[in-house]
Amino acid sequence: MNYLKLFLAGSLILALSSASCNEQAATTTENGTATEQDTTAMDTTATASATQQDCQPLETRERNSPEQKPTFEGQTRACAIKTNTPLEVTVLASNLENPWAVEPLPNGDLLVTEKPGRMRIVTASGQVGQPIKGVPAVMSRGQGGLLDVALSPDFASDRTIYWSFSEPRSNGNATSIARGVLSEDRTSLSQVKVIFQAKPAYNGDKHFGSRITFGNDGMLYLTLGERSDLEIRPQAQQMNSHMGKILRLTKDGKPAPDNPFVNQQDAMPEIWTVGHRNVQSAALDNQGRLWIVEHGPSGGDELNLIEKGKNYGWPLVTFGEEYSGKPIPNAVTTKQGFVDPVYYWDPVIAPSGAQFYSGSLFPEWQGNLLIGGLKDKTLVRLKIENDRVTGEEHLLKDRNQRVRDVRQGQDGAIYIVTDQKNGELWKVTPGR
Repeated sequence: MNYLKLFLAGSLILALSSASCNEQAATTTENGTATEQDTTAMDTTATASATQQDCQPLETRERNSPEQKPTFEGQTRACAIKTNTPLEVTVLASNLENPWAVEPLPNGDLLVTEKPGRMRIVTASGQVGQPIKGVPAVMSRGQGGLLDVALSPDFASDRTIYWSFSEPRSNGNATSIARGVLSEDRTSLSQVKVIFQAKPAYNGDKHFGSRITFGNDGMLYLTLGERSDLEIRPQAQQMNSHMGKILRLTKDGKPAPDNPFVNQQDAMPEIWTVGHRNVQSAALDNQGRLWIVEHGPSGGDELNLIEKGKNYGWPLVTFGEEYSGKPIPNAVTTKQGFVDPVYYWDPVIAPSGAQFYSGSLFPEWQGNLLIGGLKDKTLVRLKIENDRVTGEEHLLKDRNQRVRDVRQGQDGAIYIVTDQKNGELWKVTPGR
């Protein structure tokens, strides 16, 4: 009898326990994360183990620098992910000569720069306008020319646009920023003024940067290259040079007053961060933080989260090797006092243009970083969680064109310009 009571009591406890577990599972399914903390603690280890086993890295090609090892797990060769939504690409415009940047306008039209020195508007329906008058001369040689363009934060009222370009100077050339007011009929610029000139000038044709991005603080962030050549490359670490830096400027091109090196003797007051090779991608995440993707050496393209006053290493700390196959002189992959990249590519993607996706057309892309890929002719998608890359996908490779810039329109569509003599402007939307 006692044995029977004990058996029934045990069965009742087991049944109640099962019911409780089932109720908790049902609540989790219905309410999303409402009871996530109740269930994840029990299976975190199993899930992590399963994730590792299921992970198939997207990149499987031979490394340029196979002897180099990542500083932490997941710093390179992330798991392959796949977009479930079919993509539809509409070619809005063609016959654009090496377009470098695309900037969506509030009414849905697109402002496009062409490297030889032209800026024009392409309507939302694909009508290509004549070159806008008033753009100053550029040094269009090698990687130089008319580069990035951005709208003033107050564009709706002041109609002001900003652009970066390689400026010819008496003793060489360097990256500069100009601004001007777009006419009501959108055919010309007035009040054109060069508001900032990077120094020193140098007689070269590589590594100008440059992306210009207005932060949530209203300041203008300019990314600059170190001009590539061995003789000038060390200036990426020198504070009396703008080369190889990210700068933070006011809308008038002056140093932001609270920049980290404003009061440091022999330091350029515009400097925000130090130690960059050639940054052609910059984007703000949904927290307003600045991320950049920079051209590294062979096997060393980097994704970095930018923090005030930090040193990102080049050319002292870097992954990869010279494109000649020789090692980077005296360089290491990690060192105390320098920021490790969040992620790096080996082989490289040759990044240009970037956009954190926040639209409604591609819900599965929410919060993902989209990057233009020049070398492999692809649109790169990164899934980033807790400031670490957890997935990578390469899209639009079938179109076989170098992706120079990528921007999100107010309609949630993605707009892309391709880098070639007969460049195109694409609109990417969900397919049927």
